[in-house]
Amino acid sequence: MKNLKYLYISLGILAFTACNDPEDVDLEPEIMAEELPALTAGSADFSNYVSLGNSLTAGFTDGALFQASQNLSLPNLLSQKFSLAGGGSFAQPLTNDNIGGLALAGTRIQSPRLVFGGAGPVSLEDLIGDVTVTTDIALNNPTGPFNNLGVPGAKSFHLLAPGYGNIANVQLGLANPYFVRMTGATPDISVLEMAVSQAPSFFSLWIGNNDVLGYATTGGDGTNPITPVSGAPGQGFDGSYGALIATLTAGGAQGVVANIPNVTDVPHFTTVPHNPLDPTNPDFGGQIATLNGIFGQLNQVYEFLGVPERSIKFSETKASEVVIRDETLTDLSAQIAGVLSASPTFPAFVESFGLPAQAAPLVAGLLGNTYGQTREATASDLFVLPSAAIIGTVNLESVGALMAAGLPQALAGQFSVEGISLPLEDKWVLIPSEQEEIAVATAAFNQIIEATASQAGLAFVDANILLNQLANGGITSGDFTLQSNLVTGGAFSLDGIHPTARGYALLANEFMMAIDATYGSNFADSGSLLNVGDYPTNYPATLQ
Repeated sequence: MKNLKYLYISLGILAFTACNDPEDVDLEPEIMAEELPALTAGSADFSNYVSLGNSLTAGFTDGALFQASQNLSLPNLLSQKFSLAGGGSFAQPLTNDNIGGLALAGTRIQSPRLVFGGAGPVSLEDLIGDVTVTTDIALNNPTGPFNNLGVPGAKSFHLLAPGYGNIANVQLGLANPYFVRMTGATPDISVLEMAVSQAPSFFSLWIGNNDVLGYATTGGDGTNPITPVSGAPGQGFDGSYGALIATLTAGGAQGVVANIPNVTDVPHFTTVPHNPLDPTNPDFGGQIATLNGIFGQLNQVYEFLGVPERSIKFSETKASEVVIRDETLTDLSAQIAGVLSASPTFPAFVESFGLPAQAAPLVAGLLGNTYGQTREATASDLFVLPSAAIIGTVNLESVGALMAAGLPQALAGQFSVEGISLPLEDKWVLIPSEQEEIAVATAAFNQIIEATASQAGLAFVDANILLNQLANGGITSGDFTLQSNLVTGGAFSLDGIHPTARGYALLANEFMMAIDATYGSNFADSGSLLNVGDYPTNYPATLQ
């Protein structure tokens, strides 16, 4: 069982469909083209546009920030249209190249971008070899001021925090390296202060995704908690968001805001199936009988303890579910160890592994600790995209711990295969109760966003509905239908969270239509919306 790995993402990705191909429509030009009205701004003043937000504002895509993605960021696409209706210039803190990643005094702190490796997302370095990350926050930061103040990784309260762009705070975890690139001679200025100092006439604000996304991408393991709703600026989402809007509009600025999509609809959480273990894979299929023999002993204990639903059995004819740890289950570690230790047949079972019968209490305790809160995954569980590289591999930390407990290396390796003999930890999976926590928080945040926007008279984009449409049938724009499938859907980039350039173009159109509805502009009626087909869905590895 050593070094097993199941490359199951390729099962879905290479089954290309026509979902992102031109629709079967009549593309012949009309004999008499309809004359469209000229573009007007209505009551909107685009003369000085500033955007605030997180990675979705910065232009993050394919797991990184790089020049090509920044040039096709949502705010930059908007600024190009705004320039046709009285808008001014729009400056961005461009990175040095199209490799992606960040360095701090020569040491890499953020990885290069992802590319398509033929079966799924891989690091750029997997295709072209080692690369040098040249965007260094200690050596070559650009000079502002910048109109695009999107900071990858930022939560709502981070936009209010002084020192969030101070390089001295980076290694303390109190500053964001992407914002360090923008602060220049004012390292302790906040994102909000930087925005207001430019006296914007119009702003966009899309923030809050990371307030729940961090919890989701860590599998709800508690290391990155959801921002609470408490009413205190800098402490709760409602207080932070209210302070942002009040400050931005205090000088009469107009703007557009967007709410938070349900992050569990994005391909980062929907691509990896709950049952990826293929019996035709010889590395796995050849071990099924042995595995079922081992789990058969444990399943008898589950039956005795009255929890037969926790039984584990791998199929020899169809794909099997991975094994996960579910912290909502009653911990039966002690009971399992006790039942096994009391079984007269358990010493012989232990001897079948080449261990002495005297090791029975040790093995009973190890099995109890490992499978005390274990079950097979179901279709209701969601797996984070990085779990694709983990399932079926040997966890070396587990091997070391089992060897320290007295097991030989080979046996320790057999009991350390992720998702098979070693239950997947919480960080790799969102169980239903964690998904419910995310949904409740998202609904509360979105109610705050919409109510605050309405009170301030701002344009509002319902990104939550938009994403739900992408995940449930797709959205047709022009000659293309975009869906949420990883790689083939056209809307989401290779990291499964951030849009492609085509996805950002779709979003830009939604923002312009919301501005039309609030400020009387006519981006849609004048034919000034973006043609999403003009924008790429991927970037080749050769783009550097």
